[in-house]
Amino acid sequence: MKKAFPGSFVTLEGPEGAGKTTQVKLLAKELDSLGIKHVVTRDPGGTPLGRKIRRILLSNENTVVPMAELLLYQADRAQHVEELIRPSLEDGCIVLCDRYTDSTVAYQGYGRNIDLALIDQLNQMSTGGLRPDLTILFDIESGDGLSRLHPGGHDRMEKEAIDFHHRVRGGYHKLAEAEPQRWRILDASKALSVVQDEFRRILVESLGKKHPLAPLLKDS
Repeated sequence: MKKAFPGSFVTLEGPEGAGKTTQVKLLAKELDSLGIKHVVTRDPGGTPLGRKIRRILLSNENTVVPMAELLLYQADRAQHVEELIRPSLEDGCIVLCDRYTDSTVAYQGYGRNIDLALIDQLNQMSTGGLRPDLTILFDIESGDGLSRLHPGGHDRMEKEAIDFHHRVRGGYHKLAEAEPQRWRILDASKALSVVQDEFRRILVESLGKKHPLAPLLKDS
């Protein structure tokens, strides 16, 4: 049985260039102004150890074979859950995490064609079974998302062939279809303000009974 925490765990997923990071930063400012306890973090890189692992994983200077890539993500996640995510949930925070286990299924499973059952087993081990209460897919066509990226700023994952990114996006849709009670799909190709309004609405509808989020919709 899933353990109930005072806080809520929200994960943000999506293809490259979907704008998740920008959107969560904007939302965090509003949560700050409302005095709502929250933590914004990312996977990989949410802890001091994780930041070192992130540099290894995303640097273009490194050649990382698929299985090593998978295990590095899991090592980051194990540290992340125990050091930051679980304690924050126990403290009553809304935890907003930019990527989590579903990214590994989409990128290393559907993208790299690593066995999905193996990934599920490793995800379970690295997280101790901790699953999100809500996952929002910031969805955008792969080519459109990649075109948003700064030409000189592409990391190792962003530089993968377009077919890889198509497989990743397709994987996300399969995950969302399999678990519609947890997933919400947001059209990230729309204007920034429109996406932010929809992001707020989803949070209020999904978490509003547990957290005082109604003021987020005051200007919508």
